Amino acid sequence: MPRLPNQKLKLIYLSEIMKERTDRSHGLTLAEISAALGEYGISAERKSLYDDIEALKLCGYDIRVVRDSHVRYYLNSHTFDSAELRLLIDAVQSAKFLTAKKSNELTRKLEGLGSRYEAAQLHKQVYSANRLKTENEEIYANISALQTAIAENRQLRCLYFEWNANKQRLLRKNGDEYILSPWALTWDDEFYYLVAYDSEAKKIKHFRVDKMLKVRLLDEKREGSEAFEDFDPAVYSQRLFGMYGGEAVNVRILADNSLAGVVLDRFGLNVTILNRGDCFEFSVKVMISPTFFAWVLGFGGKMKILSPDEVAAQAAAIAEEALAQYT
Repeated sequence: MPRLPNQKLKLIYLSEIMKERTDRSHGLTLAEISAALGEYGISAERKSLYDDIEALKLCGYDIRVVRDSHVRYYLNSHTFDSAELRLLIDAVQSAKFLTAKKSNELTRKLEGLGSRYEAAQLHKQVYSANRLKTENEEIYANISALQTAIAENRQLRCLYFEWNANKQRLLRKNGDEYILSPWALTWDDEFYYLVAYDSEAKKIKHFRVDKMLKVRLLDEKREGSEAFEDFDPAVYSQRLFGMYGGEAVNVRILADNSLAGVVLDRFGLNVTILNRGDCFEFSVKVMISPTFFAWVLGFGGKMKILSPDEVAAQAAAIAEEALAQYT
């Protein structure tokens, strides 16, 4: 029978102490562990701590012992190691679809998944000033609503806005609501996008989640299932440039050999490359958009669209218009 009510929580607090106050570089003696438990109003004798540590080991805690001038116990492996936490924190801090406030909240939570010593080191390495961040505080609620709509096979309604030159929000469709069937959420170029079926336009569209307002779920079931039968978010994102929509077209391109890495980084290792001496030829299916042409023309004479002819002609016209700005 426990002598004090808090004794029932002894193993829980002991596990938290090992997670927060120990790692491979920092251990605790039994006396220090006992003192730490005392902060929670829990008394602990040396013999009982041996048994408690063994119980945690049986539960999967990787607790090790180091013997130097003292015998110290430490948690050898946390849920995430420092490198993994660093990657996750960098992803949160660089995500443009999160507000600065939410990014900082998530960063603090991630720091708490390591020991206090790792958290202090990670905090010193966080650089969040001057990062581009959304101003839409609805982002968390939006993502939650979208996930629910997808999971429960429901349509939704929302407003959607763009920015004007005066840094003001302008609602699309003259302020009328969109009624959408959401099918996927995808992260591209540090923004979060909803991929949905627009019944009015009868096609797949994508929307930046941080530009959606007043998202509300509907009772009606989603539409557009046939359009999403073979849908692959990774392939969809790969065909888009800057998440601009457009007609999907198979394009044949000639590129200088120095751009092989650029092409493989953009389209993956599955793209077929045909050697043409100092150049190589490749074919990809992409959405024809201004950002696609900007990507091709950005390499100057090192990349050329071979076909279809109408796409090559569009690229030439854009290049001529750009040149006219400087002559």
